[in-house]
Amino acid sequence: MVELRDGERIDDLQAAGYRIIQHPARFCFGTDAVLLAHFAHAPKDAKWLDLGTGTGILPLLIAAHRPFASFQALEIQPEAADMAARSMELNGLSGRIQVTCANILDAPGLFGTGAFDAAVCNPPYGKRGAALQNPEDAKSIARHEVLITLPEIVQTASKLLRNGGRLFMIHQAERLVELLCLLRESRLEPKRVRLLYPRPGKNAHLVLVEAVKLGGAGCVFLPPLCIHDEQGRLNEETKRIYAGEQDILYP
Repeated sequence: MVELRDGERIDDLQAAGYRIIQHPARFCFGTDAVLLAHFAHAPKDAKWLDLGTGTGILPLLIAAHRPFASFQALEIQPEAADMAARSMELNGLSGRIQVTCANILDAPGLFGTGAFDAAVCNPPYGKRGAALQNPEDAKSIARHEVLITLPEIVQTASKLLRNGGRLFMIHQAERLVELLCLLRESRLEPKRVRLLYPRPGKNAHLVLVEAVKLGGAGCVFLPPLCIHDEQGRLNEETKRIYAGEQDILYP
């Protein structure tokens, strides 16, 4: 049995029997991670990289539906990286998902350029320069560009992906233009975009983006997704995503 630290708990992911160790006072995964994991796709034996894995939710969710994939999961915060590593041990996945505690900017030196077929990233949404109550707090680091910026993430991802490799990201909808420009500048051609709405009648608040390194021009805007219905309940498509069901939008 994997040892738990003070304040930690084990949550059932309801996917392939996998479970995850989390600490409610620090940072727990949310709907954005579930949506990103469902959006991401690559050949079944692809070599994946998770840039800023937190407690390891994205590798766990993707591995649940892609049993031949292997992962490198990178996380700068030691406490989160430790939880992620113990979650992989808990699920018997330490051989497939390796957790490394390091800065994303150091990844090319650690793994080599062009080393990965696919990469996922659920980056900090808050732009650097915003006022923070405690910049060293774990939640602030996870939610704001305290330790790394969006341009640095995109540039590093481009170095790490092979030609034809795919990057999958989720970000604030209001930063979509900035993200698309950064991707092109880094030789990552945007290929699929999907806007996410909290509920009908509201503006889009998040966006999913897929980009291909040295990909040809041409980008598809997928049908929008309203995560909740008018009563604030998960809508039927979101429920299917939580259940891990595939559909025509997600090969």
